[in-house]
Amino acid sequence: MELKLLNKKELTRLYQTEMVFDFPKSELKPLSGMLRLMDMGRYEPLLALEDGEALGYAMIWLAGDGEGALLEYLGVLRGKRNGGLGTRLLTTLEKRYGQLFGEVEAPDSSDEEENQLRRRRMGFYQRNGFRVLDYECALFGVHFNCIYRGAETDDRKVQAMHRSVYGDYFSSKHMERYIQLPLSPGEEIKPAPEWVEE
Repeated sequence: MELKLLNKKELTRLYQTEMVFDFPKSELKPLSGMLRLMDMGRYEPLLALEDGEALGYAMIWLAGDGEGALLEYLGVLRGKRNGGLGTRLLTTLEKRYGQLFGEVEAPDSSDEEENQLRRRRMGFYQRNGFRVLDYECALFGVHFNCIYRGAETDDRKVQAMHRSVYGDYFSSKHMERYIQLPLSPGEEIKPAPEWVEE
């Protein structure tokens, strides 16, 4: 499996033809934010290819110090799912970045069918070498469990890397309003309409 770094036009096409269908609006960052991060040299939109055929994608938000990467979005293209491609893509990503951390929506919906989907998603990551961290977060009103794959065993160090990704991008005022990382036990999640750029 090879990874192709997409340009802005290619990312825009992928976003409009795949990502808007693969992720709920509450979890999907605006395309403008991804393009802005690309301009900053902090975002790597990757297409997974095999024998020239597109199979899946990963959106990687790079930590400012180059240590670790936020796996922001992972997807297998429609018609190619359930064949182990997601597993292979995660292995390829770890080889490239060393440390991956991310967020998986917490199973606390009032819709039990939705909770089952969230548990299956978490199970997928755990079967693929990710561990659930001892902290949670809420981003723009959405509650997440936090996950990590790599050699680091200290959750505080992972948390610091994780928080720095957002802290290096957003102002302290925006962080205070929309990014609850970590989310303290019992802390109320601040509502937000969706991802809000500054």
